[in-house]
Amino acid sequence: MLITVVGSTAAGKSDLAVDLALALNGEVINADSMQLYQGMDIGTAKLTEQERRGVPHHLLDVWDVTKAASVAEYQDLSDAAVADIEGRGRVPIVVGGSGLYVRAALGDLEFPGTDEAIRARLEAELTERGPDPLYQRLRAADPAAAAAILPSNGRRIVRALEVIELSGRPFSATMPGYDAGRPAVQLGVEVPRSELDRRIEDRVERMWAAGFEAEVRQLAARGLREGKTAGRALGYQQLLRWLDGELTSEQAREETVRATRRFARRQESWFRRDPRVHWLTVGGELRARALAEVVARTRA
Repeated sequence: MLITVVGSTAAGKSDLAVDLALALNGEVINADSMQLYQGMDIGTAKLTEQERRGVPHHLLDVWDVTKAASVAEYQDLSDAAVADIEGRGRVPIVVGGSGLYVRAALGDLEFPGTDEAIRARLEAELTERGPDPLYQRLRAADPAAAAAILPSNGRRIVRALEVIELSGRPFSATMPGYDAGRPAVQLGVEVPRSELDRRIEDRVERMWAAGFEAEVRQLAARGLREGKTAGRALGYQQLLRWLDGELTSEQAREETVRATRRFARRQESWFRRDPRVHWLTVGGELRARALAEVVARTRA
C-alpha cells in the first residue's frame, strides 16, 4: 500500500504524513522539489528532527543548491525508496506539493526525449530576455502546462517548450492518464482560501523570525545564485534580490507572501484535476478522518 498526502503549501501536509506514519508503521518520502536541496530548511518549512517524531524521512537534503532539479532522477530515487520501505514491511507515505514529483513517485511519468540544440537556443533566450516572454509563449501554446508552472521557473518553462517543439504536441499531452502508475491511496488536504492566505502570511513571518535571511546568505556563499532551480525558489529568489540591493527586506517579505499565495492556487488546481485524490478539509479530527479513508480505500 502506498499513500500520498498532497495539497497547497502551508496546508499541514507534513504533520499529517507524520501522524499517518506513526499510526500505520510508515515512513515518509519527500515530494517537495525544494526540500531535496541541502540547507534549504527554513524557507521550505522542512520538518526538524523533533517535528519528525522519530519517523524516518527519505529524499530530504539530496542535492546541492547548484544542481538543476531532475524529475527523471527523482523518479529513480523515489522508486528505490518505495521498494526499500515496502521490502521492510512498512508503508511508504509520499508527501509534498510538487505535482510532477508526486506523479513521479507514483510511477506515472514517462519522459520525452531531449534535443540539445533546441534546449541551448531556449536557454540562451531565457538568459537574454528572462522567463516572462517564454512563459507567455507557453501560455499561448499550452495553457494547461502554463497553469502548472510558476512564471519564474525558467528551467521548467524551457523544458515544456522544448517538448512542444520536439514532439509537435502540447507538453501537457505527454502526461499519462490518471489510471497509470502504482496503486495508492491519495489524500488531499484542503484549507479554505481565507485561512490558507493567513497561514501563508504567518509562515513567511515565522521564516523571517527564524533566521531566513541568514540561511539565504549562507546558501548564496555556496552558489545559490548559480542554481537554475534552487535559486528561483519562492522566498529565496526574493531574498537574493534583497542581497543584491534590488528590494528591501520588507519588500522581499511582502513579495514572498504574494508569490506563495499565487503558487498555492496553482498547486490546488493541479491536484484538483486528479480524480484519485480524496479531499479532507482541515479542522476537527483530521488524523482520524484520514486514517478512516485509508482503511476504507484499502478494503475497497
